[in-house]
Parts: sequence; C-alpha cells; structure tokens
Amino acid sequence: MPDTPKPRILIDCDPGHDDAIMLICAAAYADVVGITTVNGNVGLHHTTRNALAVAQLLGWDVPVHAGAARPLIAEPVDARQVHGETGMDGATLPTPTRTAPGDGVEYLLETTRQEEGLHLLATGPLTNVALALRIDAGFASRLAGITFMGGGALGGNVTVAAEFNVFADPEAAAITLTADCPVRMCGLDLTHQVTADQDLLDRLRAIGGPAAVLTTEIIETELAAYGRYATSSPEPPLHDPVALLAITHPHLFEETATPIHVELGGVHGRGTTHVERRAHPGASATEAPSTRWVHHVDGAAAIDLIVEACARWA
Repeated sequence: MPDTPKPRILIDCDPGHDDAIMLICAAAYADVVGITTVNGNVGLHHTTRNALAVAQLLGWDVPVHAGAARPLIAEPVDARQVHGETGMDGATLPTPTRTAPGDGVEYLLETTRQEEGLHLLATGPLTNVALALRIDAGFASRLAGITFMGGGALGGNVTVAAEFNVFADPEAAAITLTADCPVRMCGLDLTHQVTADQDLLDRLRAIGGPAAVLTTEIIETELAAYGRYATSSPEPPLHDPVALLAITHPHLFEETATPIHVELGGVHGRGTTHVERRAHPGASATEAPSTRWVHHVDGAAAIDLIVEACARWA
C-alpha cells in the first residue's frame, strides 16, 4: 500500500525546549509549509532565533516569520524559569545564518489565501492566531482546522488552574476557540501522558546524530530542573510534540467534541479552560460544537515516534 501523504501544516510556536522537539517531529512526519513565531516561553527575539537555529541544525529550509511580540492586551509573561533566559538553555544550537521577516500574521493570512486546507498547529500563546482571525474573517474557513497545545481539563501549571500558553494570552485563546473551523485542544491532561525518563535518554544516546543529541540535551536539562518550578511530576511532559502527533498520527488519540471556554477574569481563574464534561449539558443536538477536547494518547507509541523522528538525522 502507498504511504499516506504527510499532512500539510503551518506551525505557530515559541521555542522553547519542547517546541524544538516538536519541530524535529514536524520535519519528519509533516509537510510543513512555514513557521511563525510568537512571544511566549521567552521573548520574540529568542523564540525566532531558536526556530531558525533548529531548522538550520536539521538542514531544513522551511520559511520562518516572526509574529507578535506581546499579548493582545495583557502584560507579557514568560517561562524563563523552565526554559532559561534564551528559551533553549542547556542545548547546543548553531548560530542562524538567516533572519526572519517580521510579518508573521500577514504570512499566515497570505499563505492560506494561496492554499486552502492547511492545518494550523499552535504550540505557544495564541496571539498570532487570534490576530489573523480578527483581521480576516475568512481565515478560519480556509483552514482544515486548528490544533493547539494549551489548556486542560484538570488544572494548570502556571497557576493551580491555568496552563501557560492560555494564561499568557487568554483573550487570544478565547478568540481562537470561537474560530469557524474545527479547533482541537491538546492540554495538560493529554500531554502528561507522554513524559521523558532515563529510558528515553538511553534510547536517544544510542542513536546519535544532531536531532537525538539536541533532544537528549533538552531532556537532561529539564530533568535536572525538577523542583525549580511548579510541577506535579519529576518526569518532564513532552507537551508540544504530542500536539504535533495529534495531527500526523491521529489514530493514537481519543477526542471528544464538546464546548471549551476560557476564563478571562478573576485572580485565580484567569486563563483557565473550562471543558464541558457533563453527559447532558442541555445543548440541542443541532448545536454540535466545533471544539474538540483531545484527552487520551497511546503514550508508548508517541515516545517511539519521537525516537524514530530523531533517528532520521542519525
């Protein structure tokens, strides 16, 4: 049987340790049309530089465009306590030999005008996505769908209730969840099913090559950082690669079509994602939600795919 064609996707990201592993998997398993960057794990200068550096490490000439440098209305936050001052502390990356134009939002719009049916993967704050949706009412309808890493049904990581990507720009997340296309949320309750441990490190070290070495350095750095920031597990979750695999290997995942809302107010609740989990919420059968809560993954298979992706550059 012929191989299934790779899905054609746009990536919006804020590298970041786990974004870098996601980019390795994307280069292996997807047909990536382009990458946009956003302020998130660290500032836009660093996230853009990191995206360019990972692409260069892989010998990947995918277009990279810088997007929003701050949230829609809130003050910027970052995750330097997790990813370090550069966003990639502990990792060895080349100095990028190219630069990225600063037209990320327009790039998303123009690319979807030229080709409909692309899938958009967002693994950082959703600022660029929301801006594109606000500027062009037809943006969402030209997409096959939006999959984002963020939120969750069972609590947060930056606060007790809110996950970082949504907390960093809740207004953008709220806009994205009303987009006129399927929107899939890959939150903490999903990504904590795929974690890095010593066994994964041993497998990666046995491979060698730039992708495996980079992934090893990232995981070693995050394992060593346990206890420095709030987390419920000593084994670091591989958040962003999971969201990518939900597009490229959907058979490994389970999801439920259900309403999802973002809390925009409150001291403790801002940035919380509320997933409708009641069996009979009272909505009409004709009001099928376009939002999907992705809630289960075959974790062992996902780890195998990450290892296989790294082996492409051995």
